[in-house]
Amino acid sequence: MSVKKLSYSLVTSSVLLALSGEALAHGNNHERISVVGREVNLVGEAISASQGYIGQAEIAIRPMLRTGEVLELVPGMVVSQHSGTGKANQYFLRGFNLDHGSDFSTMIDGMPINNRTHGHGQGYTDLNFIIPEAIAGVSYKKGAYYAQVGDFSGAGSAHMSTMNKVDHGLVSLSLGEDNYQRLAALDSISTESGEWFVAFEGNKYDGPWTDVDEDLSKTNLIIKHSQKVADGQLTLSFMGYDNSWNSADQIPQRAVKSGLIDELGSIDKTVGGESSRYSVNAQWQNEVWTASAYAISYDMQLWSNFTYFLDDPVNGDQFEQVDDRMIYGGQVSYQQFTELNGMPMTNLFGAQVRVDDIDEVGLHSSTARVRTGTVKSDAVEQSSIGIYWENQLALSDELRTVFGLRYDRYDFDVRSLIDVNKHGVILTPNGGSANDDKVSAKASVIYTLNDEWETYASIGQGFHSNDARGTTITV
Repeated sequence: MSVKKLSYSLVTSSVLLALSGEALAHGNNHERISVVGREVNLVGEAISASQGYIGQAEIAIRPMLRTGEVLELVPGMVVSQHSGTGKANQYFLRGFNLDHGSDFSTMIDGMPINNRTHGHGQGYTDLNFIIPEAIAGVSYKKGAYYAQVGDFSGAGSAHMSTMNKVDHGLVSLSLGEDNYQRLAALDSISTESGEWFVAFEGNKYDGPWTDVDEDLSKTNLIIKHSQKVADGQLTLSFMGYDNSWNSADQIPQRAVKSGLIDELGSIDKTVGGESSRYSVNAQWQNEVWTASAYAISYDMQLWSNFTYFLDDPVNGDQFEQVDDRMIYGGQVSYQQFTELNGMPMTNLFGAQVRVDDIDEVGLHSSTARVRTGTVKSDAVEQSSIGIYWENQLALSDELRTVFGLRYDRYDFDVRSLIDVNKHGVILTPNGGSANDDKVSAKASVIYTLNDEWETYASIGQGFHSNDARGTTITV
């Protein structure tokens, strides 16, 4: 992968007008603005026109209000927030609504970020545990043309990698309106056993709302150790994230027009959430082999109220969504370099496994964050295995082909934690077991025009898994 740095200069003329009305126009009164961009030359490596790489240099110069905005560096990606700073973002790619990530696979250091069978939504992608300054780079692949990517890959994927070391330490303090406070620090040290990297982030924010203090309290920590083992690089890492917040939610326009609240006001002032994520991860890689294993502890409580007093005029319509799980998994891949009738050929073989052990995924009614009843509460065991093969064949110096096959199998086991819900519905029949599998094919033809230009024709199948509870539900 080669990186070419491009620099452009834009010169604009400036005319300053004095308060007295006298015009001051001088020949040397020009403002010079330097715009620096980076281009990654993937000619000869990319298998579609829709993949690329984002480095820390691009991330560092972009102002960010939310961590999730790091994905806006992916061309065509829009990241928004509709309810509370601690909630997962809303994602849009090429004009398509991806909800909270159901059709865009996101990973960091080989660990999945999308949550299956989540308490709020399938594929829930909460990026708040990421420290932007600690990201070494983001490799993105738009479209469904890549055999290595399985679940949630309908629109594309992004794989973030964190740093192993830095040339010099960094301490950053940011202060802003509405009690915005953010402290970020990172550094690394070299020892005989390898490199140690540590990054920390603390963030507080009250928000601009009239009658809700967001009281965001976010803490992130990364500890990472890397060293040479055998003929490869071994990396061990720990990530910790804890967050709590209050939310300003959607409000009815008629409430603003009537003067009941202003545009920054709220109807339910007690919605918000709490979430945490802790992970350990091991990765080993050499020139042909890549292997990783991980364990993730995740929980979330999210209080929302979209209809306020429509269904319950006395207690209100607030509800609580719960997710408490452990995630275990890993992957291994092998790259083979060979020839076919004198033509260079590369085969990539890989396998991925993931187990979601969900103690509870549930929906409860609540008033001011006090639980008043249960609509649904389940324990879920969901496992998957994916195997893939990708073949790249150079038919000539200019023409090459890529063909990929992927097989995914899912097993679901659902058990209701309650017999009867608040509405008197018997839920025990909704438990049970199910399984399903899927084969996906991908293909690309690439023609190289010169060292800087390639043309691509790509086709592929992508998918996202569905909530496990939907595979066994009968009531």
